[in-house]
Amino acid sequence: MVSRRTFLSASLAASIGALAAPLLGSLTGPSALAARVLVPDQVTGSTLAVSLQNNTGSDPVYAYVTGLALDNGNALMLLQADGQTPYYPASPSSTGSPLAVNCSIPLNPSGGAPKTITIPHLAGARIWFSIGTPLVFLLNPGPGLVEPSVTNPGDPNITTQWDFAEFTYNDAQMFANISMVDFVCIPIELGLTDTSGNQQTVAGLPAGGLDTICAGLTAQAASDGQGWNELIVTSGGQNLRALSPTNGIVGNPSLLSGYFDGYVGQVWQKYGSATLSIDTQASFGTVTGQVSGGLLTFAGVGSFAQPAAADIFSCASGPFNPAGMSTEMLAILPRLAAAFDRTTLLIDSDQPDGENPADYYANPVTNHYARLVHAATLDGRGYAFPYDDVAPTGGADQSGAVSAGSPALMSVTLGTVH
Repeated sequence: MVSRRTFLSASLAASIGALAAPLLGSLTGPSALAARVLVPDQVTGSTLAVSLQNNTGSDPVYAYVTGLALDNGNALMLLQADGQTPYYPASPSSTGSPLAVNCSIPLNPSGGAPKTITIPHLAGARIWFSIGTPLVFLLNPGPGLVEPSVTNPGDPNITTQWDFAEFTYNDAQMFANISMVDFVCIPIELGLTDTSGNQQTVAGLPAGGLDTICAGLTAQAASDGQGWNELIVTSGGQNLRALSPTNGIVGNPSLLSGYFDGYVGQVWQKYGSATLSIDTQASFGTVTGQVSGGLLTFAGVGSFAQPAAADIFSCASGPFNPAGMSTEMLAILPRLAAAFDRTTLLIDSDQPDGENPADYYANPVTNHYARLVHAATLDGRGYAFPYDDVAPTGGADQSGAVSAGSPALMSVTLGTVH
């Protein structure tokens, strides 16, 4: 049985937030939690107001806030039920221990006034939501927070309708995004207003967006004979969520096995004679690679073997496993992995600067989960795979992110109705 996910250790999450994204973009693989330091010399307020709007058409709806408290030694923190008071769990004596306080923040009735909460500086943070039933969070010694899981059939939250948005709020900025890297469930819209009154919005999915994606997965399975429909999770005859391929593979390791083999072979054949250029969008500049001896080699930097489907979907296994990679290889990895997920390597040898979002997912063999997610969102944005924030320099954001160096208010609308 797959264990429920345990929250990152304080030291690892602090390293991610402090080091990863400012230089290289998404280097941490299957998570979009890294801080983006946009205005290093600017200091945000010690707390920030966050408005939570229930537009689900359902009651009750609960919210939760989890993260690592940057102003308190990176201690694990949750907000208590009042939406104002931090709770720093002590290390329990045994695994799977309950929280000592109530951290379920009840939202106002659907369509009513928003609920305003207050958050401190947090790294690797999430705002979670559940409809109808509170979520169950547990503690392991450390303390480590055991989060809800969509891949463990024994998880107490497995039939609950729940979802989350991710953020990091530090001295330099607020950075937040809607994430569908793990699954799709509830429409979430993000808004961010800075102290000058400037506003940013990520529209997210419309009402019925999950059903649209599930219908697309069913149609794709019928079209190509692959198991895209196995990503659909139902409960009571209704669509509950759509899993990402990576999470679908957790339950069925043979799912989509070999799916990308033909495409990868074509890429290897192309770059056996052509040259692949990757702009690291960092101090390393543009590097070039070519296939030799079965490896895609960037001279003087490193090589990648042919990835399997699971490696492409996760962006974090096989040749895409970041463990032990040099900093320069870690700059190449996100851009190469994104090009595989978007299947643009056969039409564009200049990554990512030559990319046109209109060409993403156009190959018949592609990450159709990501294709359907982007097609369903109201503005085409939303993290659908781990490196979905890769874009040409100055290019359009695909990841569904908002950020500001002087934030005044963040708003999160659940069950957006447009």
